[in-house]
Amino acid sequence: MSHIKKLVIPVAGLGTRFLPATKAQPKEMLPVVDKPIIQYVVEEAVRAGIEDIILVTGPSKRAVEDHFSPNYELSNWLKKQGKDEMEKEVGKIAEMANFIFIRQKGPYGNGTPVLCAKNIIGDEPFAVVWGDEFFYAEKKPQLKQLIDVFEKYGDPVLTAYKVDKEGTKKYGILDGLKIEKDIYQVKNIIEKPGPEKAPSLLASLGGYILTPDIFEALESTKLGKDNELWLVDAIFKLLKKRPIYARLIDGVYYDTGSKLGYLKANVDFALRDKKLAEDFRKYLKSVI
Repeated sequence: MSHIKKLVIPVAGLGTRFLPATKAQPKEMLPVVDKPIIQYVVEEAVRAGIEDIILVTGPSKRAVEDHFSPNYELSNWLKKQGKDEMEKEVGKIAEMANFIFIRQKGPYGNGTPVLCAKNIIGDEPFAVVWGDEFFYAEKKPQLKQLIDVFEKYGDPVLTAYKVDKEGTKKYGILDGLKIEKDIYQVKNIIEKPGPEKAPSLLASLGGYILTPDIFEALESTKLGKDNELWLVDAIFKLLKKRPIYARLIDGVYYDTGSKLGYLKANVDFALRDKKLAEDFRKYLKSVI
């Protein structure tokens, strides 16, 4: 069985939830403490063993491409200023993985960037995560948890995360059969059913291990809600042909694509920062 080495990260969205901050910069480049959101996403993927990272971008995402490319002028300036540690920190960003940038072509919707990566992926399984959300998982990265399930069963694997009743109004909810600890065989995904109709409290969030047959499914999927191409619609097609699993993730989920989720991430990561934690905790106590 092929090991998962390739990851697709769609980053072509317009970031309308963060306007006007995202009028001239990508939402994925908004900082959580001192690193952009997208860097946290990439670092977690690299920890999981990913080597090739395919960033599917749009016209306004040049800053994402620049962030993961070498900047020799900046490196030389930092060296001249004697800021060697900072120079190493900045320099290693471009060395974390093999970065491939492609421009999105096709209809709106989160299925399109995955389909855009078809020729680069080829005939092998691969991972997909979104560029504006991530998990903080100390023991094992989110993608490694999914990869372990794929390596055992050989079929696509989705991310599952336990939410409260309010979460059933915001996310697609999994209807699945528990087959072992934290692993479910998916029967259905019900979009925002609400607490009365929800089959479980397991939300289907960003993060997938997919097989190459997803491309054929995407190509034959009609445009759905808002006249867009949706990845979940193609996954439903696969569900009729083969088993699909879900892994309940051990970690903390940050929806940094939403304002509240973004603020929560900044607070939590500031409190984890050895240099900031003590003073920041004192400040929070003074204002709460």
